[in-house]
Parts: sequence; C-alpha cells; structure tokens
Amino acid sequence: MLNILAVGFGGFIGSVFRYFLGLFIHSIFRQSAFPYGTLSANILGCLIIGLLSGLVDHRIDLSAPTRLFLFTGVLGGFTTFSTFSLDTLRLFQADSAGGLFMAVLYVVIHVVLGLIAVYLGHWLTQLL
Repeated sequence: MLNILAVGFGGFIGSVFRYFLGLFIHSIFRQSAFPYGTLSANILGCLIIGLLSGLVDHRIDLSAPTRLFLFTGVLGGFTTFSTFSLDTLRLFQADSAGGLFMAVLYVVIHVVLGLIAVYLGHWLTQLL
C-alpha cells in the first residue's frame, strides 16, 4: 500500500509541476503552435532523471518507496510521453505543407536532447 501511495502522491506532484511549467513556457511562446511546453517538460525530466539516477548509483541510497515516489511518481507525472505523442500526431496532421517535417523534427529533438540531458545529468553527478 505504501508503494501505491508513493507513486500516486508523486504523480500528483509531478503533474502539477508539469502544468505550471506549461503555463510558464506558453507565456513565453504565445504565438507559436510548436508544443514547447511538452518539449521543455520532457527534456527537463530527462535531465532530472539523469541527475537522480547518477546520485542513486554513486552517492546516495534510497528506499524502494522513495525511488517509486521520485522516479515513477514525480518524474512519471512530470514527463509527458503521451502528450508528446499526441503533439507529434497533431503536427503531422497540420494543414501546412511542413507538417511532416515539423513532426519528424519534434521527435528528433525530443530523442536527441532527451538522451543528452540524461547523460549530462548522470555525468554531473560524477563531478560531485
């Protein structure tokens, strides 16, 4: 039961943080149809999961409920793969001639920057 509560409470926190990040990013890029909020949440989530996994691997010991709270709950609620997939589909289906290009660009940016962010976060923990 503790594990379920840890994931649920963490998911609530992560989702609320994602919502506020989306509002903030939208206030910066009001005129853009490109889903910068989802991109920001996913890249920041990748960086954070890299940092946390590096700390757990090399510096700190976390209990199973704490790991579930942070990784599955908070970061699972914060990152937005399903939203990312829907945004990609919408870009692809856009009436503009560049819909396919924008969809592919969006996927490539997510994957490349996400991998770089996870690596960077993990690498930064080595410097501590």
